[in-house]
Amino acid sequence: MGDTYITVKIYKEIPGEGREIKLLVDTGASYSWIPRKILEELGVKPTRRMRFKTIEGRIIERDVGHIFVEYEGEVAPTTIVFAEEGDITVFGLHGLESLGLE
Repeated sequence: MGDTYITVKIYKEIPGEGREIKLLVDTGASYSWIPRKILEELGVKPTRRMRFKTIEGRIIERDVGHIFVEYEGEVAPTTIVFAEEGDITVFGLHGLESLGLE
């Protein structure tokens, strides 16, 4: 079974300027991890900092915020993680559920 990717458009606010991004779908990830650079270019600001456990068992801290995501005409809010260099970028379960996708 191969990897599944989704192309979504992300927004800081609706209406507003958006940006298309292709992400690996990861139902094992609670939140979507999107590169910090892209989020900053859209003007998205972190709302808090959270701790996450990596697949190697390390504990890391990352900024977390909120965006709107659009897929096939549906738009929904979702929580995202500001991915740092070296982090894998994925579309997580919260984003999928927000859009009504399974």
